[in-house]
Amino acid sequence: MTEDLSPAERYAAARKRAAEQATALGSFREMYDFGLDPFQIEACQALEAGKGVLVAAPTGSGKTIVGEFAVHLALQQGKKCFYTTPIKALSNQKYGDLVKRYGAEKVGLLTGDNSVNADAPVVVMTTEVLRNMLYAGSQALLGLGYVVMDEVHYLSDRFRGAVWEEVIIHLQESVTLVSLSATVSNAEEFGDWLDTVRGDTEVIVSEHRPVPLFQHVLAGRRMYDLFEEGEGQRKAVNPDLTRMARMEASRTYNPRERRKGKMVREADRERERRQRSRIWTPGRPEVIERLDSEGLLPAITFIFSRAACEAAVQQCLYAGLRLNDDASRARVREIVEERTAAIPDEDLHVLGYYEWLEGLERGIAAHHAGMLPTFKEVVEELFVRGLVKAVFATETLALGINMPARSVVLEKLVKWNGEQHADITPGEYTQLTGRAGRRGIDVEGHAVVLWQRGFSPEHLAGLAGTRTYPLRSSFKPSYNMAVNLVEQFGRHRSRELLETSFAQFQADKSVVGISRQVQRNEEGLEGYKASMTCHLGDFEEYARLRRELKDRETELAKQGAAQRRAAAAAALEKLKPGDVIHVPAGKFAGLALVLDPGIPAGRSNGHRGFEQHDGPRPLVLTAERQVKRLASIDFPVPVEALERMRIPKSFNARSPQSRRDLASALRTKAGHIVPDRHRKDRAAAADDRQIARLRTELRAHPCHGCDEREDHARWAERYYRLRRDTAQLERRIEGRTNTIARTFDRIVRLLTEMDYLRGDEVTEHGKRLARLYGELDLLASECLRDGVWEGLSPAELAACVSALVFEARVGDDALAPKLPSGKAKAALGEMVRIWGRLDALEEEFKISQTEGVGQREPDLGFAWAAHQWASGKGLDEVLGEADMPAGDFVRWCKQVIDVLGQIAVAAPGASGEGSGSAVAKNARKAIDGLRRGVVAYSSVG
Repeated sequence: MTEDLSPAERYAAARKRAAEQATALGSFREMYDFGLDPFQIEACQALEAGKGVLVAAPTGSGKTIVGEFAVHLALQQGKKCFYTTPIKALSNQKYGDLVKRYGAEKVGLLTGDNSVNADAPVVVMTTEVLRNMLYAGSQALLGLGYVVMDEVHYLSDRFRGAVWEEVIIHLQESVTLVSLSATVSNAEEFGDWLDTVRGDTEVIVSEHRPVPLFQHVLAGRRMYDLFEEGEGQRKAVNPDLTRMARMEASRTYNPRERRKGKMVREADRERERRQRSRIWTPGRPEVIERLDSEGLLPAITFIFSRAACEAAVQQCLYAGLRLNDDASRARVREIVEERTAAIPDEDLHVLGYYEWLEGLERGIAAHHAGMLPTFKEVVEELFVRGLVKAVFATETLALGINMPARSVVLEKLVKWNGEQHADITPGEYTQLTGRAGRRGIDVEGHAVVLWQRGFSPEHLAGLAGTRTYPLRSSFKPSYNMAVNLVEQFGRHRSRELLETSFAQFQADKSVVGISRQVQRNEEGLEGYKASMTCHLGDFEEYARLRRELKDRETELAKQGAAQRRAAAAAALEKLKPGDVIHVPAGKFAGLALVLDPGIPAGRSNGHRGFEQHDGPRPLVLTAERQVKRLASIDFPVPVEALERMRIPKSFNARSPQSRRDLASALRTKAGHIVPDRHRKDRAAAADDRQIARLRTELRAHPCHGCDEREDHARWAERYYRLRRDTAQLERRIEGRTNTIARTFDRIVRLLTEMDYLRGDEVTEHGKRLARLYGELDLLASECLRDGVWEGLSPAELAACVSALVFEARVGDDALAPKLPSGKAKAALGEMVRIWGRLDALEEEFKISQTEGVGQREPDLGFAWAAHQWASGKGLDEVLGEADMPAGDFVRWCKQVIDVLGQIAVAAPGASGEGSGSAVAKNARKAIDGLRRGVVAYSSVG
């Protein structure tokens, strides 16, 4: 191609290449052995230009490249970069990726479980860790230049989403934000909000999948394409599927009808047998075998049940399915034994290790939240290495780590949402099938849906063809958030910050812009206040006196003007036809004859209905022969008749001759009269006592003698003008929907009632609450305040703290949980009583749990398991009594450990030797008691 270019064009192209190589993006691109996509280049160029970016692109499209470029820029510029992720597994994976690229000395990791090289210039962390840093004013934030928020669409999560907004709002403006999101249908709206709260933000949306996705339906032995082959955006549904659905809906043969004695023709039965031989839902082993024969493995089959995932693996094992050869089996065993070496041998049998290993050796595994984290991590590693080829997973995998497949299988298009069985949404379908197609490995990805009774091809086509995955804010103020905000910013500023949330932006977009203007105004007010500072005294007080004096003089001047207008109007009302006057002002000033005194002040019924007038409007003939209706503005001072003249009955104002004759008579009659000059009355200000007092106080003020007094006064004038404008903006905000701020106000009133806040002051109780993060933050603080946990052993404390985090998956009709006896049982009872008191208070202050705010009832269902494990009991005994999967047990233990760590810091006397420090010491001992065996295992560290 270059041969076809002219020398000038070749030179220009060479210069362009040289310029690109000189940029940070040029050196970054050389680190990869593949070219970047247009959306990646666009986002990286925006970042290098100093802009923030929001990148919304499909799963597997490579949007994390943009996050890695932010890391590259930070290292090149000598700044820090924090890379945040929603889950620990993703943090661990990203940490590993960055260590490989930049080396362990430059990359750190901070999660609830791990702290590795936390002072490194690049730190991978969970989003909650960064939120806690911001509230604590951590020194680690110094020098921070970039923050990458991976999976930023998590802010829709109703439990944790608020954390993302807190971080976005509270980050310093100097920090460049890189937001990476799945494809959402309102990316522009989210980008507008980011632009409002973070400054210049480029929105880059890519709908293009780097690996094209093909949709299929597996019915019986045959796999059908969902869409007909064809060009264009709108594809038609495969007519074979439509015909099959119609046939199934109108089946002739029905065994029940035969039992009722109805005759059915043999031809109908034969057609039914042929139809049933074509349409059935294949079993799970059949599906995997079919995918294997078609070359569509590795595959993830999404089943919306943990038990069904485990059952699917067993079904494949019983069917004799083997997807690995001997070499792969040996490699699997080697990796598994290496990764599970830290798990005590006595626990392996309890965890179902040998059945799990058998499935892995055959290339088959389950993946769900109930699994031991170690087991899940091994499954993920083996799947990525191609040693596990069939995974049966719950939908949580779609939101997790990077684990793409060639194919994705959906058994059903219905799932349990916690309340009922509901159809999956187009957004959920997109998220699930987004795993299909591995970039750089597969030419195409495949989404396979199994045929089920009542299957509708049109419904599936709607799911596959719709890209509606709107981002909805789940932001709500909490008690912990309230005290942290008030401590950092005060109540007033905190309220304004909450007005800038995405939740408020979606409720009323204009409030965010106004709130940001109020914040800028208040920053300006601080600057003006500093500029008007005087070394001789309080210039703000002096400026206030000047302002009061000016306001009083303005008020008296307005009163004087009103009085003069009233006097002028009264004089006009006395005029009669034939009066000769001297019009004092206006275009027609001079001698004039009153033809008609005009309409008196007030309302009159004219041809336009009722009209409002501010005084008489006399009709006059001027000495220059013009007939005009004058207004009150032409009479700034009272006017009196100079002479009187008779107006001829034959006078016609429309006749030029009549006007000329009467004007001539007017000049003859009164042309020689010189009107009296209006004498100004003595100014009211001269005799006003208030003005006299203010002038005396001004002259006596120390700042009156300052050489720079007028410079200070100019700054003061700007200060008062800006303060007035700010007050108007605040009234505008108050008049609009401000549900977030009102909820904050109710929370603040409750916390004030409970002595956590006193105005803008955070009390000792409030400072304790500021260190407690979690759904039941206020209940935990009250338990510490009332000494509920004093005198408990470490295991008993673990049992009580478990009630703050645990939420059972069963309904309200479940049996009463087993509880440890003695002090722990009494303390748990007291916790429930305190919750009852808080619940009544929340009702009084109109704080509703249905709005996502408030304290739910503590759940005692994990207390026995936590107590037994912290007491040193074996895993077999604890899991047997808890009737809980190992993965759930480990997850709840880690959450209890997290809250115990907060209590160890927040407990009264935690840093001293007082009586309260016993709770802090026992919290640390409880952590040690819980963090053992399977709970202690960590994949990074």
